[in-house]
Amino acid sequence: MAYLRNEREIVEMDYPLSKVWDAIGKAITSLEWKVDETEDEMHQIKVKTKANFMAYPSALTINVLVISEKTTRVTVLAETPVTTITGIVDFGRTRERIDSFLLALIKLLKAEKASSEKKENLE
Repeated sequence: MAYLRNEREIVEMDYPLSKVWDAIGKAITSLEWKVDETEDEMHQIKVKTKANFMAYPSALTINVLVISEKTTRVTVLAETPVTTITGIVDFGRTRERIDSFLLALIKLLKAEKASSEKKENLE
C-alpha cells in the first residue's frame, strides 16, 4: 500500500523577491533536480527530485511571496510517495530534501551578497 509523506517549511529571507526568485532556479540546477512547471507571475515552481535506491523522488512546490521591499517569504511543500517497505528506508528523506534546497538557496544568496558588497568596496 502506498501513501504520500508530506512536509512543509516556511522561511522569511532578508532579500528582495527578484534576488530570491533568481537564486531558486540556480539552487535547483545545483541540486540537479528537474523543473516540472514554472509560473513566473505567481512566483511558483514545481520540481521533481532524483530517486534513490529504495526511495521515490519527491515533488516540491516552491512559492515565493513579497513581505516587504527587502523581505521575501519562501514556502516549500514536499510530497514523497512511500510504500510499507520504502517507508522505513525513506524516513526523513522528504525533510532532508527540503533542507537541502533551502541550504543551497541560502548559500547562493549569501555568496551573491558578499560578491556585490565586495564590488561596492572596490568602487
